[in-house]
Amino acid sequence: MFWKKKKPKYITPHLTDQNFNEVIQQTETPILIDFYSHGCGPCKVLGPFIDELSEEYQGKALVAKINSAQNPGLSQHFKVRSVPTLIFIHKGKIVDRFTGLVPKPNLEEILDGYIDGNY
Repeated sequence: MFWKKKKPKYITPHLTDQNFNEVIQQTETPILIDFYSHGCGPCKVLGPFIDELSEEYQGKALVAKINSAQNPGLSQHFKVRSVPTLIFIHKGKIVDRFTGLVPKPNLEEILDGYIDGNY
């Protein structure tokens, strides 16, 4: 008779060519964008970390995903040549960029640095 209600699954924001400017302009916090593709093996490894970070940093930072195949305008704008590509934006400027897998603790350290104003 007793059961736990499942917590609703958190959905990581997905940015598109159409909503990117609107979402970014409304964001005052540091931003981490994950450019990914469905067929990419490393993207499948990194994806759950990005989802966790998005939920953990909700309200402190915007952690979002962009499907590079479905949003060629953004991929071209940010010069994404391979996936996964992670881009950090702080105060309207690109401050860090990584291609390939980055461990979750490293991403947390970078986000915390921007949130705390250490960078």
